[in-house]
Amino acid sequence: MKNHLFILLFLILSFPSCQESEGEFQSFALSRAIIGDHELPMNGSVIENIPLDRSIQLEFSSPVSIETIEENILLKVEEEIISYNFNLFSNNTLLTILPSGALEAGKNYQIKILDGLQSNSGSNIQPVDLFFKTVISPLTLVAIEFLDADILSTGRITEIALSPEIKLRFSEPVSLDELEKSLEIEGMSSSNWQVTEEPENVYKVVFSDHLQHYRRYTFIINEFVNNSGNGSTFSKTEFTFYTGASPQPVMPQLEDDQLLELIQRQTFKYFWDFGHENSGMARERSTSGNLVTTGGSGFGVMAMIVGVERGFISREEALDRWENIIDFLENADRFHGAWPHWLNGNTGQTIPFSAQDDGGDLVETALLLQGLLTLKTYLNEGENREKSLIEKIQSMYEEVEWSFYTREENVLYWHWSPNFSWAMDLKIQGYNECLIAYILAAASPTFPIDKSVYDSGWARNGAMRNGSNYFGITLPLGKEMGGPLFFAHYSYLGIDPRNLSDQYADYWVQNVNHSKINRTYVNENPRGFVGYSDNNWGLTASDNESGYSAHSPLNDRGVITPTAAISSIPYTPEASMAALNFFYYQLGDRLWGEYGFYDAFNLTEDWYADTYLAIDQGPIIIMIENYRSGLLWDLMKNNKTFTKGLNNLNFNY
Repeated sequence: MKNHLFILLFLILSFPSCQESEGEFQSFALSRAIIGDHELPMNGSVIENIPLDRSIQLEFSSPVSIETIEENILLKVEEEIISYNFNLFSNNTLLTILPSGALEAGKNYQIKILDGLQSNSGSNIQPVDLFFKTVISPLTLVAIEFLDADILSTGRITEIALSPEIKLRFSEPVSLDELEKSLEIEGMSSSNWQVTEEPENVYKVVFSDHLQHYRRYTFIINEFVNNSGNGSTFSKTEFTFYTGASPQPVMPQLEDDQLLELIQRQTFKYFWDFGHENSGMARERSTSGNLVTTGGSGFGVMAMIVGVERGFISREEALDRWENIIDFLENADRFHGAWPHWLNGNTGQTIPFSAQDDGGDLVETALLLQGLLTLKTYLNEGENREKSLIEKIQSMYEEVEWSFYTREENVLYWHWSPNFSWAMDLKIQGYNECLIAYILAAASPTFPIDKSVYDSGWARNGAMRNGSNYFGITLPLGKEMGGPLFFAHYSYLGIDPRNLSDQYADYWVQNVNHSKINRTYVNENPRGFVGYSDNNWGLTASDNESGYSAHSPLNDRGVITPTAAISSIPYTPEASMAALNFFYYQLGDRLWGEYGFYDAFNLTEDWYADTYLAIDQGPIIIMIENYRSGLLWDLMKNNKTFTKGLNNLNFNY
């Protein structure tokens, strides 16, 4: 009994002492551990994705004894102890730890707090192990360099060699094997390039095979895991680039005159071989079926004169076709003497150009008559067959009611429809491609216009003047930078501008400077399109990858149209010849076809037309001939109708 009382008394006396010791031990403890926005668990579990650029903060319940920190707080990475610096704040209850080196990505860390860590009062801490894993930083491509590339203002990477070399710099060393397997370009296999390592995480990719010239490619680095590092992942990235010129011509080389002859011969086929079977007229485009164009057929008539003179066809063959065309036109729909823009080549009936444009088109009529009146001069009045054609041409010309198309105003109107009357309401005003309409209207023996209509309507009492300077080149007439280049071509297929002037302009200077401005704009390339150069130029109306547009410096979509530069050859012979050579010798493998150069191309979009348009093909053959011999210009100068129109409008020529 005494023994039991002794034990009970001992327990009673000793219990407060035990409670006091435990309270003192528990009063010094780790309250919280934080790295950035992440709180570390104190139950031994691992927290992941800890940032690399944050300090480690340990909050304690009591002030920490500074002398016990270094020996009793250990920082480990992958079980290896690393050094750190520390600071105490908040009355020594907040300890901030900064590793001597930055935390490493994708590594396992441990903060080991031993029981030797004491408070200022000498209390020891209960041991704690904290675990965290740093974020695996994504492997990034720091820089890419396409050697010898031309980087445009838009960032487009151009003029890449056909066996290119590319340097890649990553944020950390990568596995050569993984990198090489990740590379891709347009379906090519990895055997087409070699990858070598250079200092500072740079890897050089050298292509062993040739890419195609003037093509768009996408260089792809696919996603891969960098097994040679910390297992970081590279996210897929890709770069578009454009190759440059072929080192060798892609077409057989010819003398300049031979090449001009070839282009004329091939282009002529569009109007001859592809002319409509029934009417002989020119189809609007190579996909038009029975739809034929009036203005484009005027170009075709002139092209056939070239064909005879160049020996592509005989005069008899041409006469057969001209008779067919003229007989068709005599019986086709006309509206106050003017033909519509489009006709059905079988029936001669109007095909509406737009919803309300189903009647006479005075500009298309003028372009058609330009061709017919040139033919009239070419024909021999002493031959009965040819005399008959001369008379029919003159009769159709005299039936055009030019004065009707003024609406009793001092201006010509473009359209009239029996169904919609003047609903189109489009005045023919300068400066554009329509000068020929006013010259022929002024010369009409039956329905003429006065010079006041030319001055007020076409010249807008002088408002069509420009006089501004673009790239150091003065433009006498027209809109800013001149507009599409067909303004310098359509009316001047027959009109000889070499000595042509009036009170408003010198028309040779106008056309030369318009062409030079167009070329200089393209060479300056302010919108950063691919392939633009002093050899690859020419903005005018044509097809494009989205449809059709009148391309110009103010409507630049990256589309080059061969007819623009080629048809300016009388004005800019050296520059046009350089462009012609580029189109043929660099792009002929995809731009040259059955009827000569396809309509247009856009290197930025890697697009090439597979179509032909009459109004683009015609100026090529005709203006090359005017450059070579002046044939069509000389014929029109000898045409009394034409000279009468010039005289009535006070032109010098």
